[in-house]
Amino acid sequence: MAYEALLEEQREETRLIIDELLEDGSDPDALYTIEHHLSCNNFDSLEKAAVDAFKLGYEVTEPEELELEDGSTVMCVDILSEAALKPELIDAQVEQLVNLAGKYNVDYDGWGTYFEDPDAEDEDDDGDFIDDEDDGVRH
Repeated sequence: MAYEALLEEQREETRLIIDELLEDGSDPDALYTIEHHLSCNNFDSLEKAAVDAFKLGYEVTEPEELELEDGSTVMCVDILSEAALKPELIDAQVEQLVNLAGKYNVDYDGWGTYFEDPDAEDEDDDGDFIDDEDDGVRH
């Protein structure tokens, strides 16, 4: 898929995910853990992309092997960040990670997050806040 077409598809998907979360009653003011998914059949390429994502300030999960429907396997990692549920912030991260994935011939498989209950009591208040100056791009 061409670069611009992939980004446009991801922008549409981002808005759909956000709309569905908010329609389901997820807290619009919460700080969300955003999980970007990368996969590749070449571990070395995936590892290089993961290291670069870490250097940019993202948290990176341990690589896992995933069996596909056709019986083949790929390696995958999640690239994590915390962000407000604002499409422009997530779009900026997606673009940054799509570029990174392209550099190492790794697949960007989209992103996801979890429902945040607006009525849930905080188990611990660790001082997380939404940075109004956050542009989504990690440095």
